[in-house]
Amino acid sequence: MDGVEIHGPSADRFDEILTPEALAFTAALQREFGARRLELLRARQARQAELSAGGTLDFLPETRHVRESEWRVAPPAPGLEDRRVEITGPVDRKMTINALNSGAKVWLADFEDANAPTWENTVNGQLNLRDALDRTIDFSAGGKDYALRPDEELATIVVRPRGWHLEEKHLTLDGEPFSGSLVDFGLYFFHSARRQIDKGRGPYFYLPKMESHQEARLWNDVFVRAQELLGIPRGTIRATVLIETYPAAFEMEEILYELREHSAGLNAGRWDYLFSVIKKFRTRGREFLLPERNAVTMTAPFMRSYTELLVSTCHRRGAHAIGGMAAFIPSRRDPEVNRVALEKVTADKTRESGDGFDGSWVAHPDLVPVCREVFDSVLGERPNQLDRLREDVSVSAADLLAVSKTPGEITEAGLRNNVDVALRYLAAWMGGQGAVAIHNLMEDAATAEISRSQVWQWIHNDIRLADTGAQVTKELVERIIEEELAGIAAQPGYDAERYAQATALFKEVALDDDFAEFLTLPAYARMP
Repeated sequence: MDGVEIHGPSADRFDEILTPEALAFTAALQREFGARRLELLRARQARQAELSAGGTLDFLPETRHVRESEWRVAPPAPGLEDRRVEITGPVDRKMTINALNSGAKVWLADFEDANAPTWENTVNGQLNLRDALDRTIDFSAGGKDYALRPDEELATIVVRPRGWHLEEKHLTLDGEPFSGSLVDFGLYFFHSARRQIDKGRGPYFYLPKMESHQEARLWNDVFVRAQELLGIPRGTIRATVLIETYPAAFEMEEILYELREHSAGLNAGRWDYLFSVIKKFRTRGREFLLPERNAVTMTAPFMRSYTELLVSTCHRRGAHAIGGMAAFIPSRRDPEVNRVALEKVTADKTRESGDGFDGSWVAHPDLVPVCREVFDSVLGERPNQLDRLREDVSVSAADLLAVSKTPGEITEAGLRNNVDVALRYLAAWMGGQGAVAIHNLMEDAATAEISRSQVWQWIHNDIRLADTGAQVTKELVERIIEEELAGIAAQPGYDAERYAQATALFKEVALDDDFAEFLTLPAYARMP
């Protein structure tokens, strides 16, 4: 088709997704909205420059009328009335079946942080979703058969496309790469929107990494145009926005307002939120310095303010508030690991349900019953807690910015954990795996971002480790990298070439003087 070129390798059945009609539809979106996307990315850079120069974040005076006027988002769409348990995961064939069968109300089918965007993963993910809707996805592997349960027992599919900052280099239009967001959205919407509608649901999405209501406005315009092009009634699409960047926390109302006819709520994307806090104020000294990542809990004052504000904002506007990821992985082989995981998840979901969240995320099917039991005890037969308006909540900009009140230390063990997790994750990512079990936690790009950005921040703030007194320097981190690599190399399955790639990438994003905005950008450049 005119101007569109495919640069990725072809494989079995790719022609079913990459049809001339689907590519023409996606290209139409790219032509109409690609320039605005780039303008908004430049606006992010300008805002970062202001923060680095001493500026701050605050609620926007120019949108006060939105916050103070009366309006509500669209009512919950079919399949999204009850969201008490949502499971997340990549769109590989096995995960597609297991997630849909898990007993969760919603499956976040992830083309973003839990997915390494190889061309094969990108196209096969679309095939897997379409096959699941057509019920032709059954397969066998490792002596086990995988098949879908009846439709009425399956989770509702909600697709998370890549963020606005990511491109799809394997697909170009007039020589320029497509937006990864528009590729993931466009191909899914073209092939699967009507399939979802025919099943009594609709095309639903999770929108990641947004930093402003203008970025939400762009998504809403994309939705309107896509529905027009395919003759689907306006408002059929529904989208839940992850509030996972620091600037977005100050624009929750405005983001809901921009998407109101297509809005399905907000989600507390806690791990990327922590990364964004570090990134946005990385040059501002110890006022915005966090302790090691495992010491930062959701009870930290600035995190508590963020989640309380999210619930009260959503419920005031009739939107769902969805809690954060439980990253713990239960073990069927180690009773103690399993006990700790279940205790941690139960405590986390008890706090969220008590705060008024309408549901929450888990990363493993074995945690679905745990989350469901907690929310069942609060919800009973009700589908949600939209009636809990949380009028007791009052959160100021200063509350959201109170990072310095976070308790915790920075230790050698914390530094080593950041290095170890980042190396292991990046090695897996370069091999095409986006969700990785490491030390009984499900790690994805967000947690890897925290790990490397903390190392960068500690080096540039002359931090001394609480337990050893050693100053965090490039030389110390390089020594720890070698020591951690030696331990990893002694374990089964070690791939020297892949870890060499991971080490070079980690040094670039953690040790260079210039801070890489996202580690996935240089990582994707290295990906075939």
